[in-house]
Amino acid sequence: MTETTQPVSTHNLIGKNISQTELEAFHNEEIKTIKLSDYKDRWIALIFYPADFTFVCPTELEDAAELYPEFQKAGAEIMSISTDTVYVHKAWHDSSEAIKKIKYPMLSDPTGRFCKELNVYITEEGLALRGSFIISPEGVIKAYEVHDNNIGRSAQELLRKLQSAVFVSENPGQVCPARWKPGEKTLKPGLDLVGKI
Repeated sequence: MTETTQPVSTHNLIGKNISQTELEAFHNEEIKTIKLSDYKDRWIALIFYPADFTFVCPTELEDAAELYPEFQKAGAEIMSISTDTVYVHKAWHDSSEAIKKIKYPMLSDPTGRFCKELNVYITEEGLALRGSFIISPEGVIKAYEVHDNNIGRSAQELLRKLQSAVFVSENPGQVCPARWKPGEKTLKPGLDLVGKI
């Protein structure tokens, strides 16, 4: 993959609602249509990646597959997404030992419409950047990060961010400090903390 220069977007996606999104998916040996609005009782960890049958992508998706039970325990569904068709997803799933481990939906965005909506589309290549999004049960983006395609991500860190998002959603007035994990101490912002951290 070549290095690509992307236009700098000043559009902040935090708070954007994506609940109306509907895409085809390869999931549990079937091709189906998935509406994000059908997951209104769950959190979603959305993992954009450049392409099937590549190099860094299977390591990331396998990493996510291995932590899938932990995401489910946190009340979340993982969904991976690329501009490949669902038929390419199936072929990759059938041929790769790493991708065979995937139990979560593999979404397809061959026109790049959804990639463009979330500012991860590489126009010259027709591929997505490595974007990770945490979506609330209401369909609202609570956190995201976008990487250059040469830099792989950590599913463990995505899980930690998801767990933090779930915690602060369920505990108004509390915030999670750096590297927070479930069970650790949180903070309650107030004047009494100013200058004492």
